[in-house]
Amino acid sequence: MSKCGEKCEIYSRVCGYFRPVSNWNKGKKEEFKERRHFKVE
Repeated sequence: MSKCGEKCEIYSRVCGYFRPVSNWNKGKKEEFKERRHFKVE
């Protein structure tokens, strides 16, 4: 959820393409929860 309370659609890369996380299969969604995110400056 965003600060305003609206649902946000999150996109991430899977198999080389950016796709909405909501469209991923159950296994890929579990992998996404375990991913580490890095900030590149």
